[in-house]
Amino acid sequence: MREEDASHRTTNPRIGSVADLVAIAHRIETDAVERYQLLADQMETHNNVELTRMFLDLARAERLHAEEIHRLAKDRGIVESLDPIGPWRGDGPEAIDLGEAHYRMTPYDALRLALAGEQRALAFYGELAAAHPDPAVRKLAGALADEEQEHVDLCHRLLHRYPAVETDRDADPDRPPAGD
Repeated sequence: MREEDASHRTTNPRIGSVADLVAIAHRIETDAVERYQLLADQMETHNNVELTRMFLDLARAERLHAEEIHRLAKDRGIVESLDPIGPWRGDGPEAIDLGEAHYRMTPYDALRLALAGEQRALAFYGELAAAHPDPAVRKLAGALADEEQEHVDLCHRLLHRYPAVETDRDADPDRPPAGD
């Protein structure tokens, strides 16, 4: 396991039923919305307009996914299970590592962070789809994995649009002159 993957290990609530999975999926998506919104706000504070827009777009996509999961819960009559999901320690699989964010990061950097989160979510749902003892949980986890695969594919397409650019994050143009 790579070191950055280990930093995102979590202790998630136990998934024993479809209702548990729906609650966790909803929580993962709403947490992602909050994280992207926070990053958009930070980029706006630092006048990084391009990344502000990008993080707002990512938050909007995750919000739509959270709304789909909410509708699924409503259709199944389990919407009341969306809130009390039990203990949750650490970041969810989709959360961007805020320690890797930097106000001078490039769109490529931001997309790599988003891609890593989407890949962790894909792996999370893929493992459930492959190994959970309940066939209904496996089926729903497979559908959620398919959705995350679409997000992974989107990140890859966007990465082609925003290639890597060499930057020196330590070369802060707003740093006060030495001796002040």
